[in-house]
Amino acid sequence: MSKILKGTMLLTAGTFLSKFLGMIYTVPFENMVGTEGTDLFSYAYVPYSILLSLSSMGIPVAVSKFVSKYNALEDYETGRRMLKAGLTLMSISGIVAFLILFFAAEQVASWTVGADSPILGDATMVIQMVSFALLVIPPMSITRGFFQGYESMAPTAVSQVVEQIVRIAFLLVSVFLIVQVMQGPIPRAVGFATFAAFIGGIASCIVLFLYWRKRKPYLDRQLDAQEYTYGLSNKEMFQELFTYAGPFILVGIATPLYQLIDQFTLERAITAAGLEYKNSFSIINFLSHKLVMIPVTFGIGLSLALLPAITQSFTNKNMRQLNNQVNQALQIIAILIIPAAVGLSVVAFEAYGTFYGVDENLEDFLFKGSLLRWYAPVGLFLALYTVTSSVLQGINRQNFAVISLGTGIFLKLLLNTWLITIMGPKGAILATGIGVVAAVTLNFWRIFTAIEFSYRQLYKRTLLVLILTTIMAMAVFLVKGLAGFFLSPTESRLDALLVLILSIGSGGIIYLWLTYKSTLLERVLGGRVRVLDKFLKRR
Repeated sequence: MSKILKGTMLLTAGTFLSKFLGMIYTVPFENMVGTEGTDLFSYAYVPYSILLSLSSMGIPVAVSKFVSKYNALEDYETGRRMLKAGLTLMSISGIVAFLILFFAAEQVASWTVGADSPILGDATMVIQMVSFALLVIPPMSITRGFFQGYESMAPTAVSQVVEQIVRIAFLLVSVFLIVQVMQGPIPRAVGFATFAAFIGGIASCIVLFLYWRKRKPYLDRQLDAQEYTYGLSNKEMFQELFTYAGPFILVGIATPLYQLIDQFTLERAITAAGLEYKNSFSIINFLSHKLVMIPVTFGIGLSLALLPAITQSFTNKNMRQLNNQVNQALQIIAILIIPAAVGLSVVAFEAYGTFYGVDENLEDFLFKGSLLRWYAPVGLFLALYTVTSSVLQGINRQNFAVISLGTGIFLKLLLNTWLITIMGPKGAILATGIGVVAAVTLNFWRIFTAIEFSYRQLYKRTLLVLILTTIMAMAVFLVKGLAGFFLSPTESRLDALLVLILSIGSGGIIYLWLTYKSTLLERVLGGRVRVLDKFLKRR
């Protein structure tokens, strides 16, 4: 199994568990605060995500590349000096970002809900509460980037999981105490829910400090054994770092930017069109987004594991290995995320009913499930955008990511209000999809031209994945249809869960069997899958 795949599996396991926990907590959270509370929660998290990316300036990922490059040149001192200087820089930028978001909270809330809205004060308060997390997250994330530069993915994976567990525990306990025990107002509970990001960040910092203390003797021995250092000054280090990081300031806020456009336009456009709002923003960008991000998690894990390896191959001018690494990464995305995105779209109503409950009003439930069905395929392209952007950074073409992202955001801005007027909330999803697809297409074009990448193998195997995914989807539809004779997933949460398990289980087994028997799985992963060999003996 390749080093990229091992790193991907470790990071993906940590990121997946983190995202899964982040999805599961929305079930009790939504039950306690309702869709109005989740709307308020979403209003705080979108600007927070943007300020978080701006305050880190794309540096954590850039540090991973920087450290990986100088490790390949056996200059470990430069990487260590970068960590020390970067921690100082990130601490300062985090404080600045906190002050900006805290004192601009009322203006952001006014843009979102309107200056005359009765919930303006509540929206301001929850934005201010989440801003405290900016004090700890930027310096924490640069430490993760340093470890990733050594192709050590465990610190990132473990700290992510601990951060999420502590955040969710604080969030649920505080909301329960305020709403259920003290009978307090929903906005106050949502404010404490956003403040949980700060508590989770503190927990993650503690984990990373323990890893640093454990790994420091080994890192010191490498430092003592090195024979040559490039002796870069702090100015020279930061100049090089910002050439990597600069364009990825925007890449890091790609998804929040699409969501921010919805935050400022969705409700107004729906109201102007004479349609009912029905808390569509949080249904799409919070509740459905949590489910869609589960398959996208693999793309995130792959991109983080991919960057150091690609950087080393590019630095050493090993173009054959570079092509193989890019090829494998894109094929892994195809074989795993295409069926996941299609499968989620097929079982959208059952998935929404399982996690967020079945409404007494059938029309409202079908409305929510249909939004998830439309949004699910967008997850595939969000994953592809993350991976292709990391490839561009690894081959020193990161400046092009600004062009591709700018194109996508421009299309979203151009089409959003018009499509919402025509199609309702689904128009916002379609506008996002068009923007992300355009950005991914441009990234692919730049990769193919920059490294003379041969896409023949990728095309053939992706075509096979699409065929096998179609067979899987037909099987899932059949299972759903048969289960519908005995169960009522639109009326009962338990029935929705049973249909979801039967559908996903049968579809997953069929797809796994098809990819194994066709040898597609082992060709993409780079070797026989011993676990499956024991159960699915192929002649």
